[in-house]
Amino acid sequence: MVANLVDYRNITWVLGSFLAYLGGSMLVPYVFSVATDHIDQSPMLQASLITVASAVALMLIGYHRERRELLHREGMLLVSLIWIVICLFGALPFYFSESYGSFSDAMFEATSGFTTTGATVIADVDGLSRPLHLWRTFSHWLGGMGIVLLGIAILPLLGQGGNALYRAEFSGAASERMRPRIVETARALWRLYVLFTAAEMVLLMLAGMSAFDAVCHAFSTLGTGGFSTRTESIAGFNSPLIEYIVILFMFLAGVSFIQHYRFWIERKPGVVFNDYEFRAFFLLALITSFVVALTLIFSTDMSYEPAMRTAMFQVVSILSTTGFVTADYGVWPPVLQLLLLILMFSGGCTGSTAGGLKIARVVLMLRVVQRDFRRLAEPQGVFRIRVGDEVLPELAVTGLLNLIFLALVVMLMASLLVSATGVDILTAFSSVIACQFNIGPGLGAVGPASNYGELAPFAKWVLTFCMIAGRLEFYTFLILLTGVFWSR
Repeated sequence: MVANLVDYRNITWVLGSFLAYLGGSMLVPYVFSVATDHIDQSPMLQASLITVASAVALMLIGYHRERRELLHREGMLLVSLIWIVICLFGALPFYFSESYGSFSDAMFEATSGFTTTGATVIADVDGLSRPLHLWRTFSHWLGGMGIVLLGIAILPLLGQGGNALYRAEFSGAASERMRPRIVETARALWRLYVLFTAAEMVLLMLAGMSAFDAVCHAFSTLGTGGFSTRTESIAGFNSPLIEYIVILFMFLAGVSFIQHYRFWIERKPGVVFNDYEFRAFFLLALITSFVVALTLIFSTDMSYEPAMRTAMFQVVSILSTTGFVTADYGVWPPVLQLLLLILMFSGGCTGSTAGGLKIARVVLMLRVVQRDFRRLAEPQGVFRIRVGDEVLPELAVTGLLNLIFLALVVMLMASLLVSATGVDILTAFSSVIACQFNIGPGLGAVGPASNYGELAPFAKWVLTFCMIAGRLEFYTFLILLTGVFWSR
């Protein structure tokens, strides 16, 4: 059995360490509520105390003096456990408040926050307390760069074992490292992440947002989450300047942070602009925005600038899987709704905070199809798929095809389960896509002007599963459900 291959004391110790960090993070909204004399203080304090106590218990159970490097199997198990446990305990502030009716709602909201999905069960977002607003958006910010990547950056107890966690967290892609040590890489990416967040906060305040709203929306934007302090999302501010600022940072968050490192730190803009994934992401956003804008101009009475701004906002929001909205695209012409539904599959760049399949995989799939066409036309030819200057190994092609197959299987099975609760096909299908690819708003009853609150508890748990599976890019999470993982 796998018990002989896994050091559960080591896993328990690391899991407790992450929970201790989470419990400390809960004190941020609590300190804010105390400093602002806000009456809603107890939920955050209760949740923090329970989380820290659980963390201490796990660390005592897992304590031992000699700790070896984490194995690959342990890394996969630990990453999945971290995300599940973080979401469970992260739901406590919502559950202890009066705004969420059940633990199913609280768990859905917390999972949506940490996986940066942005789907909510709350109809009246304006009615939430400020500490809850801060916790919702802060969970986006923590989950955006990845709780696991954060732990690798700040928890020295992982040591070189951080490599196993890193491989498990980004199992669906060949993760490129800029430096020999993964801890240094993680810290470099987090510094850029913090700088971008601070820059957006300042710009949003200069554009007219209050300091609190600017902080919350910067957390949501850079984490590509989509939780807002307004029920109408960004549209509630009625400011074109704010919309343009959010568009810019949604786009930046959808670009690989490795490319940001090359551009801002290494000063190599040519390398960034020559990257095939960056160019594909930029062109897809630009061309789709023009198509949507022109369709809006001819099908409605919108003038050019509002149409272009509205189109850019919705397209970049969906491509980056942020989920902010400035218009109810659920009432747009069906062709535009279908176009946006297709964009939900692609997502942002590999190494960004965005969800989705990732642009690189979409491009590679097109090259795989192109290669097979050439093989049919020239059976004796030998054709290889190139990624930049490198040839893509056949093992990577197989992994890519398997990942897409897994995504389709999860999507179809989850849609079937959600539709069994009585919702229409459009709602079931789009809600699964929106949660599985961490987008947030879907179509039908879960469109941008609606929420997930009316879904049955069973449907919410199915979608919660989809959010975690999608955030871990399926392999790391789904392998735990197989007998292969739990046997020799």
